[in-house]
Amino acid sequence: MSGHARRVEDLEAFAALGVRTLRYPILWERIAPDRPADADWSWSDERLARLRGLGIAPIVGLVHHGSGPRYTSLIDPGFADGLAAFAGAVARRYPWVDRWTPVNEPLTTARFSGLYGHWYPHGSDALTFARALLHQCRGIVLAMRAIRAVNSAAQLVQTDDLGKTYSTRALAYQADFENERRWLSFDLLCGRVDRAHPMWDFLTGVGVAEGDVGWFLQNPCPPDVIGINYYATSERFLDPRCERYPVGNRGGNWREPYADVEAALVRASGLAGVYGLLGEAWERYHLPLAVTESHLGCSRDEQLRWLLEAWDAAQARRREGVDVRAVTAWALLGSYDWDRLLTAPHGYYEPGAFDVRAPSPRRTALAALIADLAAGREPDHPVLATPGWWRRPSRLRYPAIRRHADEPAPTRRFHPRKRWARPLAITGARGTLGRAFARICEVRGLPHLALSRQDLDIAKPESVAAVLDRLQPWAVVNAAGYVRVDDAEGEPAACFRENRDGPIVLAAACAARGIQLVTFSTDLVFDGGRRLPYVESDAVAPLGVYGSSKAQAERRVLERMPSALVVRTSAFFGPWDEYNFVSLALRALATGGTFVAAADQVVSPTYVPDLVDGSLDLLIDGERGIWHLANRGARSWAEFARGAAELAGLDPGGVEARPTASLGLVARRPPYSALGSERGWILPSLDDALGRYLRECEVEWMGDRSGAARSLILEGSTSIPSPGNGQLDPDARLSATRAETR
Repeated sequence: MSGHARRVEDLEAFAALGVRTLRYPILWERIAPDRPADADWSWSDERLARLRGLGIAPIVGLVHHGSGPRYTSLIDPGFADGLAAFAGAVARRYPWVDRWTPVNEPLTTARFSGLYGHWYPHGSDALTFARALLHQCRGIVLAMRAIRAVNSAAQLVQTDDLGKTYSTRALAYQADFENERRWLSFDLLCGRVDRAHPMWDFLTGVGVAEGDVGWFLQNPCPPDVIGINYYATSERFLDPRCERYPVGNRGGNWREPYADVEAALVRASGLAGVYGLLGEAWERYHLPLAVTESHLGCSRDEQLRWLLEAWDAAQARRREGVDVRAVTAWALLGSYDWDRLLTAPHGYYEPGAFDVRAPSPRRTALAALIADLAAGREPDHPVLATPGWWRRPSRLRYPAIRRHADEPAPTRRFHPRKRWARPLAITGARGTLGRAFARICEVRGLPHLALSRQDLDIAKPESVAAVLDRLQPWAVVNAAGYVRVDDAEGEPAACFRENRDGPIVLAAACAARGIQLVTFSTDLVFDGGRRLPYVESDAVAPLGVYGSSKAQAERRVLERMPSALVVRTSAFFGPWDEYNFVSLALRALATGGTFVAAADQVVSPTYVPDLVDGSLDLLIDGERGIWHLANRGARSWAEFARGAAELAGLDPGGVEARPTASLGLVARRPPYSALGSERGWILPSLDDALGRYLRECEVEWMGDRSGAARSLILEGSTSIPSPGNGQLDPDARLSATRAETR
């Protein structure tokens, strides 16, 4: 879905980051999907040759969270032999490749495919899990044997998600089991699972033949590098008090029900983290280690903090004598649909070092961080001064639980580096947009100062200079402005002062001080003469005073500060403002009234939280120039109101569609001002935004029907967290209702 299969030129972009080694897929099901004899090597030939020419060493992966091609599966007794035959063919074709991961995350894949039923073959029992795991591990051994028959120096880089489980004292037995099981793929490969091993009885007890388990004792294949994949959801907490947690976190074992939740959201002492798990892996194996996946599906600032903490933790362990070879930024092109564990193709995207929601992959701030780390430069992005959400007190979503007396305390703790935190300055503190920025900055851990007109008059150079010199912000978000479109026709001087002159003053002052700036414009800079969404390069032709003030501001701000970010958006609606279009429409309909809306104005309504999050991400990425940010979807105002009513369980027939000319508006509006983009499509769809508005709304619009309407809305909601809340990694490496087996 990232489009990389069609873009070999991505490899040049990766090389430009300073990447020296790349985990790269030569997948069995891609090369030989129908039968082994019909292998098509053209795709891999081109890409591996390009990598070699760029000086990037690949770690070739053959099976990645899959069952291989359609003629085998994880529970096929012939899986291992088939994989070995394919691995030998790959090695013979590319004998210069030295590092291999025949199967990525065999234990995790076995859990999700054989125990939780999420992936093919959708097993939900311990025997299917065990068979899937042993077949994969046997396949790794035989694959490396076949590869080393070609290249005796070939190395096994074996990856798996290495989490940790905590619990109340009553569930310590289950936590102990899971903490032993997490090592099972590595223990099998190292030839450690004998009759004295804690997992021997489990494997043989669920129906695996002793000879199949014992096979690894005679055929060990210890990894040359143990790869630790780590996510914010990798560490779990088990609690028998199910009523404290959402239904989606409730499960149990053969003995009792319990909730399985992200440890970061409940555990008072926090996470072991990369630092703790590297230490545990070193003590257990004394083999070279690497962090082979490090990713957080969250806001850009949190993504930066996550990767840097993994890097710093690995460096700290190296200083202590642990043989840590690398940290992997995963995944360079981001990931699709991991918020639902690839079980529903709904297009949810988490950016990586590049954002593929653009005509060509766009570098994000993660790319700059990776380049700094690869070159040995000290990362200095201002957002790195704040610890990640997993370290802040606000992470505790449920009643905090302290470590019980029988749980061993860590012998060492990792302490992230401390930095001076420069603030973000937000103008227009009392407006809808300014309040939203302040609110979301608080959630995202971005130190900020919200400034009212009394604090800062943006149209006065002396006021701006004094405030910027005193606060020393790293960026200014200009959310101030004149917003009354109809009144502007009678007050042009006031409108131009706030919408044109103020941003020009800010741009000049920020440019002189090296401070980043984001300011906002409008879809009303267009005249509606076309019937396709407007993009950034389209010529402006405003119809009224308000649009003219914004159009002039765009041009003159960028003349004075070419690095400024100018965000064009449309009329917005949000969950915290009771006077926006959606709230007013639903309140009228919920109380039995009618709601009048224009039938002949087509717009791109924009959800305020999405606008703020998208603007902050672009600001952090260092984007410049004009960007269009609007939720995807063009609607007339009447269609928009009816769509909101339907989602809210109200009668859309109460929306009265009228021509704009009958509404008594003073200012002319364009008949069509929907926004598209030629730079990137980073906001979700309008339907998605409306659904979240209804679930997140904090203003009362339901009237006497509030109980039934709210019940309908909540019943239609999902338990998967929104990535914009800055609190949870929607990579969500958890099952919706986990049933562990001991």
